[in-house]
Amino acid sequence: MSRSRSRRGWWLFGATVAIALASLAPLAGSIGTTDAGAAASSTVWLCKPGLANNPCASNLDATVEAADGSTHVVQTADAKNPPIDCFYVYPTVSGQQTVNATLHIDPAETGVAVAQAARFSQYCRVYAPMYRQVTLSGLSHDTPAAGAEAYGDVQSAFLDYLKHDNHGRGIVFIGHSQGAGVLIELLKSQVDPKPAVRKLLVSALLMGGNVTVPIGKVVGYDFRHIPACTSASETGCVVAYSSFDQPPPTNSLFGRPGQGVSLLSGQTASAGLQVLCVNPAAPGGGPADLAPYFPTPGGSAAPWVTYPGLYRAQCMSVGGATWLQVTTIATPGDTRPVESQVLGPTWGLHLVDVNIALGNLVSLVGTESKAYVRQHH
Repeated sequence: MSRSRSRRGWWLFGATVAIALASLAPLAGSIGTTDAGAAASSTVWLCKPGLANNPCASNLDATVEAADGSTHVVQTADAKNPPIDCFYVYPTVSGQQTVNATLHIDPAETGVAVAQAARFSQYCRVYAPMYRQVTLSGLSHDTPAAGAEAYGDVQSAFLDYLKHDNHGRGIVFIGHSQGAGVLIELLKSQVDPKPAVRKLLVSALLMGGNVTVPIGKVVGYDFRHIPACTSASETGCVVAYSSFDQPPPTNSLFGRPGQGVSLLSGQTASAGLQVLCVNPAAPGGGPADLAPYFPTPGGSAAPWVTYPGLYRAQCMSVGGATWLQVTTIATPGDTRPVESQVLGPTWGLHLVDVNIALGNLVSLVGTESKAYVRQHH
């Protein structure tokens, strides 16, 4: 990409966000399963229907900025009575100075919930638990117990949600980076092997988390019964990808089996495996335009901005790497900001995995929701 993003006002997480949304590669092997009883005794909800100051129920109006610089605002509202739920787990954002964060809701968690989860409220009730994630400072010296503590909170919250809030409703799981890694483990433990819970699965959106399958297959290894989504109307499936604007290098943290956050239970296998890529704009394959949505600074005409016709994406698999290739398709004279590899080529576009395709992901959930309701009611 030839132009880097010239403004970072939508970056809601403060000056440390370039690290905050960054990877869990240092966590490889540290997050495993744990009994729910080892987690917090009660759930602290970051987002939940009816919650006061719910960041996942915020203003969704967006400024649409075209290639010629013209703009207009599109008003969007939360669904009044959506038929499904979303269960969101946020990425590494805590700036607390301990290995594991507390369950206190800080601006970092509120900001990332707005940026990544709020727009899904157009189609689902969003639940997002606080969890004692491994913090920014904890990434360099975490222990297996620290990872297990983070996972245990999410598992406990999910079981709490199933018992008290679900009432047989379909579920979309949404996670990025550490959140995706924790959800991979949750799906392995609490969804994939349990037909009654698996029946509730609308889809799992796992960005920047290295879901792993046998080469050429859509299911296997990480999940035995949850395949990759191959159409927009398929349910009970997973959408997973890591975005890059150029082929991942051999030491890439994402897109290659045996590296990055796919090693949450300590597995080291890579032979015969590949990282899964499903294009959220075209689950059936091939290239398609992305619909990016980014939060804007306070005082803007709308709290969101979108850039139609700026990016196109396609899943690629070359040299042992599988990734979502994001290409700028801007025309001459287009001055809209373009995302760049802030953290370098080993990370690719990890920081914007969600937002660069957020409109596609949200639309996909809308289509899947209708399909799920048709199938189960």
